[in-house]
Amino acid sequence: MPTRVRGSANGPGRGSGPHRVRNLALTAVAAALAVPLVTVPSEAAHLRPRTGFESAEGARWTGQDEERSLLAAVDRHSGLVSVERIGTTKEGRPLRLVRIGSERPAAPAVLLVCSQHGDEPAGREACLTLIRDLGYATDPATRALLSRTSVLVLPTANPDGLAAGTRGNADGLDINRDHLALRTAEARALAAVIRDRTPEVIDDLHEYGATPPYYDKDLYVLWPRNLNADERVHDESALLAERHVRTAAVDAGFSSGRYGVWTDPVTGDPVRQTAGDGQERILRNTAALKHAVGLLVESRMDALSAAERADPALGNRRRVTSQLAALKGLFSYLEERHDAVMEVTVRSRAAGRTDRGPVYLGGADNEAARPDEVLRHPPCGYRLTAEQFGDVGDELALHGVTSRPDGDGVYVPLRQPARKLIPLLLDRRATYRLTNGQADTAC
Repeated sequence: MPTRVRGSANGPGRGSGPHRVRNLALTAVAAALAVPLVTVPSEAAHLRPRTGFESAEGARWTGQDEERSLLAAVDRHSGLVSVERIGTTKEGRPLRLVRIGSERPAAPAVLLVCSQHGDEPAGREACLTLIRDLGYATDPATRALLSRTSVLVLPTANPDGLAAGTRGNADGLDINRDHLALRTAEARALAAVIRDRTPEVIDDLHEYGATPPYYDKDLYVLWPRNLNADERVHDESALLAERHVRTAAVDAGFSSGRYGVWTDPVTGDPVRQTAGDGQERILRNTAALKHAVGLLVESRMDALSAAERADPALGNRRRVTSQLAALKGLFSYLEERHDAVMEVTVRSRAAGRTDRGPVYLGGADNEAARPDEVLRHPPCGYRLTAEQFGDVGDELALHGVTSRPDGDGVYVPLRQPARKLIPLLLDRRATYRLTNGQADTAC
């Protein structure tokens, strides 16, 4: 498990003791994930809709009209599935959220965010396959899991980027750098889902370009590294990434590593870190600040062999299959850690009302924050003028931040679930702040 660094490079370690992972038989959801994800009786298999990717055997990606038809077919077929339009992109394309499974408010929810970057399609294909297979599943184990779990899927998080084959959206903005400012329609729609559905787990599916021989694994994973993540949420996220998702990838025959960490090809020792920081505007970190267990998954886009270079469909299928293996690890985690996840996220949300500890404006779980990046005695709250609140009130509401009238302006107290998020939004020293709030220190 990673070591948590707080304030000083030689500060106390982070972990909560060794985690014991049971060697248990997985549910059909996880065990059958070789593709398809779940077991469907052979006599009914021909009735299932296929993705465009499957029909072309990986020679092309599923089109957006094909996605719409697939989701409509699954919705018609299963009473466990619903499809909701949660937003519209600049170019008028719908942002669709799919719910599979329990609608009970107390049921734990997992949110899959697929292909925020439009030129990283493998995660989206895995998500579409998952939606179809869960919607058509008939085996008792899968149905039992869905009866007590809500699976939320945003299959195409960046429709305009997908259509253009670009990383960013129609404005050229990187959605995965917009989860604080919320300038994009895509990030705003996702923020509303997280606020209203309060998922216990958020899985962000991406792809990356390799740099052999130091950075070229089939699948990389990472947990939230932001120092403001609740300690229990951080540890659960690392457990999910390291003990479940990486294990599932290796068991499926894929190499795996930690995202952003270059390793010596001979010794396997880390030699450089090029990404994977604690930036609060990246979804895996924002997820933890909103009390969800967070996960980043990155499959390798580059061809692995001459055969894949000669036939890109081979590489495309490998990319999608590695993402499906990661989903197997996620579902094994959900099955095994169901009660623990619920307890951890509930306690994380409650802690904001009583916590008096520091707030970090920089650093990560493997990099100490500088002294000027630590609010050792955070203010009681922040005052905003009416003009400031007019500029950022919608964004605060999307983040689930509550406020109250204060004279001619507004007062945002820290004593609420969003306690460690609020200074990142309103403190004048925060890198990605929305506005410069006036700190109230008269507690």
